[in-house]
Amino acid sequence: MAVAFSVNLKNLFKSAPKLDLPDNGFELPGQNGEAIILIHGMTGTPHEMRFLANYLNRQGYAVYCPRLANHGAPIQILQMSKWQDFYQTVRQCYLQIRGKYKHVYAGGLSMGALLALLLADEYTEDIAGVSCLSPTLFYDGWNSPWYRCLLPLAYNTPLKYFFYFKEEPPYGIKNEAVRRRIHEFYSRADLHNMEQVHQYGYPFFPLTLLYQLEKLVKHLSGRLQGISAPVQLIQAKHDDMSSVRNSQFIYNRVKSNRKELVLLHNSYHIITADQERNSVAMHMQRFFSGQPNLAPSTLK
Repeated sequence: MAVAFSVNLKNLFKSAPKLDLPDNGFELPGQNGEAIILIHGMTGTPHEMRFLANYLNRQGYAVYCPRLANHGAPIQILQMSKWQDFYQTVRQCYLQIRGKYKHVYAGGLSMGALLALLLADEYTEDIAGVSCLSPTLFYDGWNSPWYRCLLPLAYNTPLKYFFYFKEEPPYGIKNEAVRRRIHEFYSRADLHNMEQVHQYGYPFFPLTLLYQLEKLVKHLSGRLQGISAPVQLIQAKHDDMSSVRNSQFIYNRVKSNRKELVLLHNSYHIITADQERNSVAMHMQRFFSGQPNLAPSTLK
């Protein structure tokens, strides 16, 4: 992930505004008696899961795409969020539909994949399968900034409340047409202009959220060996934000009897909206329906 430093010194002089937000997630009723919870990434939006949701819904699944806590709020509010706030959104979504379906599956993008795994860990007997899309435990993709190794130095200082990173191309997208639309929005955005954030996500990434992601990863890493639900991992071989090492890390630790790793070769990080999104949807539907992967990817 290529980013640029931005410092919001106004945080020194005023507190974040209070704001009650409507729920901007969405749900699609199904016909087959099964449901899928789709979880967007950190600083992302349910919109990035829309293609998968529509595809899976056409296969008969009820689909629920909650908006994670404080996403859509001014960034000064989002930056104060904890990873537990995000997980609570997912947990509440599941509890609202628990018992209504024969099977409930979970799928998530980037950090959303980690939250899906946490749900499978907490509700071991209830989550019928998890699909992890571009799981992100380490920002180690080919476009990661050189200074990422220095970030932990700021995590335990007040500096973490004042630094933001602005997203730069390719924004996790290989498809040039989609990338141009994102760039049009991101290039004119600033910390106080969050228009269209519901569609494209936040153009800035608070350092506090990187710190929360690190804490989430530490928590989840200690629980992976307790996950027994079927686990699917789908990641682009040339993911610009998080390398295939992320999927390998999870694959090697979960104790699931059924697990698979699918590699894509023409996408970057946001595989739910990139060149191979149709392939991603097909792999998810196949996995959730219990069909084998006829062309398994290697880890080489």
